[in-house]
Amino acid sequence: MAKIISIKARELLDSRGTPTIETQIKTNKGISKASVPSGRSRGIHEAFELRDGGKRYKGKGVTKAVKIINTKIARKLKGKKPEQADEILLEMDSTAKKTKLGANTILSASMASTRAAAQAKTMPLYQYISRIFNTKKIKLPVPSFNIINGGLHAGNRLDIQEYMISPTGAKTFSEALQIGSEIYQELKEILHTEYGRKAINIGDEGGFSPPLECYRAPLNLIMDAVQNMGYYKKIKLGIDAAATNFYRNGKYYLEGTELTPDELADKYTELTKAYPLTSIEDPFQENDFISFAKLSKKLKKIQIIGDDLLCTNPLQIQKAIVTEACNCLLLKMNQIGTVTQALDAAKIAIKQGWNVRVSHRSGETNDDFIADLAVGIGCGQIKAGAPCRGERLAKYNRLLEIEEQSKIKYGAKK
Repeated sequence: MAKIISIKARELLDSRGTPTIETQIKTNKGISKASVPSGRSRGIHEAFELRDGGKRYKGKGVTKAVKIINTKIARKLKGKKPEQADEILLEMDSTAKKTKLGANTILSASMASTRAAAQAKTMPLYQYISRIFNTKKIKLPVPSFNIINGGLHAGNRLDIQEYMISPTGAKTFSEALQIGSEIYQELKEILHTEYGRKAINIGDEGGFSPPLECYRAPLNLIMDAVQNMGYYKKIKLGIDAAATNFYRNGKYYLEGTELTPDELADKYTELTKAYPLTSIEDPFQENDFISFAKLSKKLKKIQIIGDDLLCTNPLQIQKAIVTEACNCLLLKMNQIGTVTQALDAAKIAIKQGWNVRVSHRSGETNDDFIADLAVGIGCGQIKAGAPCRGERLAKYNRLLEIEEQSKIKYGAKK
């Protein structure tokens, strides 16, 4: 039986150069590590992120969180089985938004403990997750590659935050990754030719950040790249509007034009008719359940995803179920604080018949936990950025490794 011998945290930097936490747990079976990401486009319903304040790192330091792990949490977890960690962590901070210890503090310990538990049972992380999630329907997920960045993730003037491609027609994950990479490289050439070198600068999640304003332009450019590579029948498109960021005083401002929720819904509907667009994330601001519900009813065959609306929070998910606001949960562990709670959120969504898409954050680390998470819960979808930058590719390369080492099938949840 594995027991925690020691727990040690340290401060390190994420992909934006902002401090975050890495936690190491040692048991009599070995050593496990985990590091947590951080989002820039954050919903108001997300759990609290503990930062130091002050001048150091412009207030973004996490030495307070590190100290909590190395003292309070270490004392509580030492001698316990790693699978007991989440229960203990939630007893230490029972607040809804983790305002006592911080969700980033707790999550780093939770993820490391989950890895330690899997290691103690000598099984891959995804297999251990599938066991505690109580499912045998594991599968390699369809990736959604964010290949053009806008909104808060880029320095351009695009209001829509993410433009994605999903290789739904691939037969294997390795083929999906190849398709994504080839389209990405073709898009790079197109952007360079049409707009010059500045157009191939990349945003927070590895997607290109071209000097565009028209919200339809990225879709046209992506489709040019898709057609050039001959992949039209193998991909679908998706967007993350992150509409809270262009919402002010009851109106939405798209390309500077003032729109009512219904007028904005008409814009989305037009996109689904003009492009192979099958997924829209956060089409309205983070409290607008009514507009979400109207769009979900109008576009029944489109995946309407709640991110800022839901924040991986069971209470928000239940409200969305009652109002029929969406049909897919974007699963982000650091929005809720522990692996256990994230799995509970996924269970609620799946029981309702929703889809689930496991997601990274814009400020990432090289930790590949979410790759195993997506496989382990069998959701069939993952969003981890463009096929570019080490912290994004760490997730995709882990999925390649899982594919090579197992006979797990690839594909979205049916």
